[in-house]
Amino acid sequence: MTDKADDKTDIANEITAEARAVRDAADRAEGTPRPGEGRKWPIGKIGIGIGIGSAALAAAVIYAARSRRKD
Repeated sequence: MTDKADDKTDIANEITAEARAVRDAADRAEGTPRPGEGRKWPIGKIGIGIGIGSAALAAAVIYAARSRRKD
């Protein structure tokens, strides 16, 4: 009633075939750098730079608005 594989190298079904493919891919990928393990961006320095730039821009806008007022 059931079909049995005659040879041990035959793949039983697509689930075991996919499991083997994933295991083989993991074995081949061992030792390669993973995404995100590279050099990190200096977020702190970028944030400080954006903050200083924003403050300078706000000061320039306030100064320009002040000089336009005629009291």
